This record gives sequence, C-alpha cells and structure tokens, in this order.
Amino acid sequence: MDTPNENQINPSKIMQIGMGFWASKTLLTAVNMELFTHLAKGGLSGREIQDKLGLHERSLYDFLDTLVALGFLKRVGLKDHAIYSNSDDSDFFLDKGKPSYIGGILEMSNNRLYPFWNDLEACLKTGKPQNETKNGDKSLFEAIYADEDRLREFIHGMGGVQAGNFMKLAHDFDFSDYQTHCDVGGSGANLSIHIAKNNDHIKSTSFDLPPVGPIAKENVERFGLSDRIVVASGDFFVDELPRADVITMGNILHDWSVEDKLILIKKAYDALPEGGAFVVIENIIDDERNKNAFGLMMSLNMAIETEQGFDFSASDFNEWAKEAGFRQTRIMPLTGPTSAVVAIK
Repeated sequence: MDTPNENQINPSKIMQIGMGFWASKTLLTAVNMELFTHLAKGGLSGREIQDKLGLHERSLYDFLDTLVALGFLKRVGLKDHAIYSNSDDSDFFLDKGKPSYIGGILEMSNNRLYPFWNDLEACLKTGKPQNETKNGDKSLFEAIYADEDRLREFIHGMGGVQAGNFMKLAHDFDFSDYQTHCDVGGSGANLSIHIAKNNDHIKSTSFDLPPVGPIAKENVERFGLSDRIVVASGDFFVDELPRADVITMGNILHDWSVEDKLILIKKAYDALPEGGAFVVIENIIDDERNKNAFGLMMSLNMAIETEQGFDFSASDFNEWAKEAGFRQTRIMPLTGPTSAVVAIK
C-alpha cells in the first residue's frame, strides 16, 4: 500500500473542523450578549464593552480580538488603546435593531442546540431525540406556542433567517400564470409578504396554527397588504389546505416522517388545480449526498429535535411527489445551502 506523501497532506482541515466549536461558541456568545447590537451605535473601547456586557477583565481582549481575527469585528489600536466596531456583515445581520437581523436562530443555537448536540452519539445509537423531551419536558414548539412573547420573538427570528430565500423565490419564480398563493405553515406571513410585494396580481393566504394568526396579521398590516393577504388558521394535518394556484411550504416537510411527508404532499396536490405548483423550500441535500454538508447536518439536527424528521434530496422529493400524483418536478437554487423543489400537478 502506498504511503500518502507527507508533503501533500496536512491536518489543518481536521483541526479546523474538530475544534470548530471554539469559533462557533465565541460567535454565539457574542450574539447572545448582544455585542453587535451595542456596537451598531458606534465604536467602543474594550473597557466600555466590558462595562456594558458585565465582563471580567481576564479574557476581555482575547475574546474581542478573537472576533477580530474571525472577521466579525474591526479594530483600530491595541488592547487599552483599541476601538472596536462591527464588520459590515455583522452590522447588517447581527444588530437586533435592524430588520435584517438573523441572530434569532443563533440565539436558539446557543441556548438550546449547542448542549443538545453534545448528545449526538446517543442520538445515533438510540434513534431518539436529545432535546427537552429527553427529560420529559415540553418540546420546543410546545413551549413556544404556550407563551405569546416567546412565540413572537421566535417567529421574527426565523423570518429573518429565511428573508434572503423568500426574496429570491418571490423574485425568481414565475408567478405570471398564477393568481393565488397559499403558504402552509406560514408563520409570520413573511413569504406571503415578499411574494405579494414582488407580484402585484397575486392574492395570498398565510396558513398556520391559531396562536400565530395575530402576529402574522400585524406583519401584513405593517406592510399595507391586508387587501391582498389573508391570514387563515388551522392544523395542516387535521384540516384541508386552502385552495390556491401555488402552494408553498418552507422548512415544514423536514420535521416529519416519510409517511407524514406523503400526507402533506398529497394534501398540497389535492388543494391545487391542474397545472398548479407545489414549492418546497428546504436545505435540499444533493443527490450524491456529498456536497451540501449543511443540509446533511440539518438532517442530523432534525434527529436530535424530532421523533422521525429528516432532510432529503431532490430525488427523494421527486419520488414522493410522483407518488402523490404530480407529473413533474425541478429544483431551483436559492441562497447558500437552500433550494426550492417545485412539483407541477
């Protein structure tokens, strides 16, 4: 057997990924303490940041300078003479005062997912979730839906994460042959709002559980779209889906088993007219299952979070869609690791 050429290989990738939790936890901690929101108001010295965040002096500059080295902060000067400010992407995406804030999912990652992923080995060996339910507590969604303030914060945070994908779909998908749209599991009506804003002729329905309704209506009213977007309440497993020419589901199918996925796909099929489109937005795994690492890790996350949920490839979706009766499918890249798979009735 040939020995690998030691001049051509090195352990840098192994170390970068293996110790990646160092960088991850540094960023998540900064988001959780709202460092980037404070700095959005203007640059601060290390001592000013220490006072605002209640930090001990021991690791103050190691923490801040790590964020500089990782590219999340800018700095002029050194240590006691330094002034820190946000990098451009941190300022745009991690300032809670901006509508572009995506830190909601990072806060959830810090407060919930980070400790749960420590039990990935147990998940792989038992096939059981490793979240709150492991100790008999309420699941994430049960806890969130029971508290209106927490639900509102969660919906706004998740809406920010998907904003780029929703904008791209609303702009790139050809709605010209359609008149009506329904977003199933529509949450805060964010996708309906983007589609309505980009397609003046479309009437949209945002469909989700009753506790979500008031939050979705507030969002719709804020954009002045109440005449074109209806907020409807129901349970997509219990109730029939509202009829529409285009039905969308964003990060819904990956929560469920194959059997439940098929139920939801068939419900979408039944609610569409001939020629209607079913659009599913997910971190679609590539068919060779060797490129979209984020999609594959999201599937591991669903194993940690749900009883039977998992992410899937375009070929998986094609098989399920054909079984439900759809005549053709295609994939539509969105942003980053996210794509839409489209099925035509």
